[in-house]
Amino acid sequence: MEQALVSNLVALTAEALPEVEALAPAAAQAMRERVSVQGKISNGALEAEQFAAHALSWLTTYVESLRQLQAWAVRLQDAGTFGDMEALILQIGFGEYLAQLQGGIPMSQGETARLSDLGLTWTPGAAAQTLIARGNTAAARTALVALMRDNHGRATFGASGLDEDLEMIREQFRRYADDRVVPNAHDWHLKDELIPMEIINELADLGVFGLTIPEEFGGLGLSKASMVVVSEELSRGYIGVGSLGTRSEIAAELILCGGTPEQKAQWLPKLASGEILPTAVFTEPNTGSDLGSLRTRAVKVGDDWEVTGNKTWITHAARTHVMTLLARTDPDTTDYRGLSMFLAEKTPGTDEHPFPTPGMTGGEIEVLGYRGMKEYELGFDGFKVKGENLLGGVEGQGFKQLMQTFESARIQTAARAVGVAQAALETGMQYAIDRKQFGKSLIEFPRVSGKLAMMAVEIMIARQLTYFSAWQKDHDKRCDLEAGMAKLLGARVAWAAADNALQIHGGNGFALEYRISRILCDARILNIFEGAAEIQAQVIARRLLDSAA
Repeated sequence: MEQALVSNLVALTAEALPEVEALAPAAAQAMRERVSVQGKISNGALEAEQFAAHALSWLTTYVESLRQLQAWAVRLQDAGTFGDMEALILQIGFGEYLAQLQGGIPMSQGETARLSDLGLTWTPGAAAQTLIARGNTAAARTALVALMRDNHGRATFGASGLDEDLEMIREQFRRYADDRVVPNAHDWHLKDELIPMEIINELADLGVFGLTIPEEFGGLGLSKASMVVVSEELSRGYIGVGSLGTRSEIAAELILCGGTPEQKAQWLPKLASGEILPTAVFTEPNTGSDLGSLRTRAVKVGDDWEVTGNKTWITHAARTHVMTLLARTDPDTTDYRGLSMFLAEKTPGTDEHPFPTPGMTGGEIEVLGYRGMKEYELGFDGFKVKGENLLGGVEGQGFKQLMQTFESARIQTAARAVGVAQAALETGMQYAIDRKQFGKSLIEFPRVSGKLAMMAVEIMIARQLTYFSAWQKDHDKRCDLEAGMAKLLGARVAWAAADNALQIHGGNGFALEYRISRILCDARILNIFEGAAEIQAQVIARRLLDSAA
């Protein structure tokens, strides 16, 4: 099976899949029994069993990942595009993930989730045993990398399975990233510069900020899948550029889901055209992921509001025009029920005066990576917001409105992770081809080529899981679970790819002049923002346990 193996590979993986699909509901039910008190899930018990709960999340993520990898293979086979490269990706992916399901899933570098954590055992059947024993072999990895070298211009090292329109969008933005982003990104990073307005204006002309905004509001009215493809390719060039669209995506989703007709008419066309740039102002210094405990308050003064408090980790805060600002409007509450969302207008700043708007101050947070938009701490002291800019015109809806954006935000973050991982793979592969040691290219050594092969395989797995979550969203299906899993896996894959690509560079990878040093720094943030990995796993676990009731 080492060379593409067997003619019935897709049938073999299909035979193995039901075995692991049965593990997920069994694990959820077993976990629910452990954390239930009088028939209801106990928050205290769930916290005490946090490691096992997160093991459940990773187990279910792996099962869904294999399901989507199998669906990808079937689509390609039906279309007649399932070649040797795709067969090797399928074979290695199933072989490795089945082996990890049996022996342990890495949640992080020092944490491994095992079936025994959930009180389960699994004896693989014949198909799974074959794939575990013969799927992810050194020969298979070597064969895959040989095909990758022959197809180095191929965007994703394996057919992505997208339709023709989405592939055209991918090609357009891949060319743009190669022409306008890749040659400049490392210099922007090293100088800690904002992405030039010239680039932002070009993205606006390409429709990036209005991709999913309906045409009636000046957008392109495209699918979330198109947003994924665009985010992936731009992030492959530089995560900062890929993330510019995130702010517009979040703001537009908030307004579309929770805004009044007047707010939609006023704000959405300007967001879509790039006339105004938004930023999300949610996090506070002592809250982190606990948004329900926010202290920044908004007080009604006449028909308008005055905001007082502090925010932190606000991306692209200085030169934006409007903030989606979450603040407490009911002083008698201490949880999410007293929060409201505002479309708070501000004046874009300059390098000399980054925050010229009265009632607002700010300072830059210096960061390892993800530098192109900069991070800031903000202070508000009597900052004024028009009464008409209370999102939806009703107080106390802010947290609910924000929750409605989480699906799209996490899908987009998963796409960014796939793009960063792809950048790491391509950078590491080119270096391995060019660098000669002991009379031959680094890529000729199995420990080097093996790293590249596993990058390609896991990127394809994360990519397919991300596409599936976008498909669910596009078909009006609840996809918080799928989006969360795509983000959880994608972030781990991006970090692993960047770390391994730097290892291939050896000492040069540690030198700032090599762009892999930037890619590593950029990859690290993906496990933290839009839901830290631990919070994400907790959210997934709670959702699974509620479904198991």
